[in-house]
Amino acid sequence: ILVALSIRHVGPTAAQALATNFGSMKAISQASAEELANIDGLGETIAQSITDWFAVDWHRAIITKWEKAGVVMVAQAAAQLPQTLTGLTFVVTGGLDSFTRDSIAETIVAHGGKAATSVSKKTDYVLVGSDPGSKLAKAQELGVPVIDEVRFKQILSGNI
Repeated sequence: ILVALSIRHVGPTAAQALATNFGSMKAISQASAEELANIDGLGETIAQSITDWFAVDWHRAIITKWEKAGVVMVAQAAAQLPQTLTGLTFVVTGGLDSFTRDSIAETIVAHGGKAATSVSKKTDYVLVGSDPGSKLAKAQELGVPVIDEVRFKQILSGNI
């Protein structure tokens, strides 16, 4: 639901971080910009976008109407998946055969990893698909391991 609200800068990764840290739309709407900015993966820009969005009366009215209509805005506990990616940070570049951009990020997070959007020294793996972009060159420049989808699935299944 958070992504569907079209809050500036809030995509699937930020929405997941918000849901995980706050648990409900009400808690997110009542959080200060400082509290929001302290969440890993968010920053001052995203935090300000969220507080600005919830400051608009008709935005809060929409949320209230949806709640009255029975829309559940509390994070549901997901089935516990093997945490095979715990402590690992991945960056994806190029198109993948088995995953969309959103589903690969969700898969990484659901298995305990972090899906980042840019390559840095803190990146553990760059997952490369077809037609990779500049992230591949950056990974090679920094010496970050580059893997394909087959190797990612091996790591995901615990076969490191």
